[in-house]
Amino acid sequence: MSETNLLKVDPLLDGVQPSTTPVSREAMELAEFIKDRSHSLVDRIESYQDIISLEIGDTPLTRMRNVERETGLRQLYIKFEGGNPSGTQKDRIAFAQCLDAMRRGYDTISVATCGNFGAATAQAAFLAGLHCKVFIPETYHTDRISEMASYGAEVIRFPGSYEDNVYHSQQQAKANRWYDANPGGHNASLQISAYAEIAYEIYDVLRDAPRYVAVPVSNGTTLAGIHRGFVTLFRRGRTSRVPIMIAGSSYRKNPIVESFRLGYTSCVDLEESRITESKVNEPLINWHSFDGDEALYAIRKSNGHAANVTDEKMVRYAKNLREKEGLQVLPASTAGLYALMQMHKASPLDSDRYVAVITGRK
Repeated sequence: MSETNLLKVDPLLDGVQPSTTPVSREAMELAEFIKDRSHSLVDRIESYQDIISLEIGDTPLTRMRNVERETGLRQLYIKFEGGNPSGTQKDRIAFAQCLDAMRRGYDTISVATCGNFGAATAQAAFLAGLHCKVFIPETYHTDRISEMASYGAEVIRFPGSYEDNVYHSQQQAKANRWYDANPGGHNASLQISAYAEIAYEIYDVLRDAPRYVAVPVSNGTTLAGIHRGFVTLFRRGRTSRVPIMIAGSSYRKNPIVESFRLGYTSCVDLEESRITESKVNEPLINWHSFDGDEALYAIRKSNGHAANVTDEKMVRYAKNLREKEGLQVLPASTAGLYALMQMHKASPLDSDRYVAVITGRK
């Protein structure tokens, strides 16, 4: 796949826009070195680590002063994950797992996706010189499929739900000795560690933990990872507290939120027939959250909260961030922010520092 072709990626309908240049020219040059198998594996791995250092993380933590004025909630920050190459936090685990696959001698990586994770994994695999198999439910309509194909990934449309595609992808990975990058598998701890970096980056700016961190949840891996990162910082004596974790997701279509609302101590599956997708809620919905227990534990352990959010509310909040702060965000990613603001509306929150994780791209 030539660099010229990589620069021609169609706009995405789900609210995330590809950048004109997905990664830097320096990263592309490193990728050419990595793909040359005449070089030692150690040198190729070091070059891939350099790509990760160049491209992944260190995303902006920006104070939302106009939203503060509108809502009366002071010191509200957005951790804008649109600074990653794919425009979402999924790059963090995609690149971490491709690095792990390289170290362990795999030549193919497999993943199921609703869109964003597949796009991130396809790009990460392309730069690592790995083959990529992406499984997507037949009924899902993400335009990120063209982006995955532009990176040379094989896109496989499989019947059934997202969960069905995850299980099928896992089975195919086991049968064909592919690296299994799906959530909830043997490398779940690697994914959680990768998302812990978000906590470390927030700490680097604020020099302490915020009082609340609000996160949109689907499988729950991002929220669990951020919580784990702050627990680590607290135990090392870097922060004075562990933040209260707030989760938001599609209205009655996420097991983490529903299990919290019902007072369960473990994440309970929903009835599959209750799950209906829309263009807005696709990144959030599922009947089984693969890291749901970890996320639910983080919410309960931190005395946190979880809330349902309608498509209409998510679209409205995305529009508000665009108008007030100039951010073009994925509507589904505002679910955590909405949950936080509803808490503030019901009972005004004290003056402190608050962070909401948002994905998308300006």
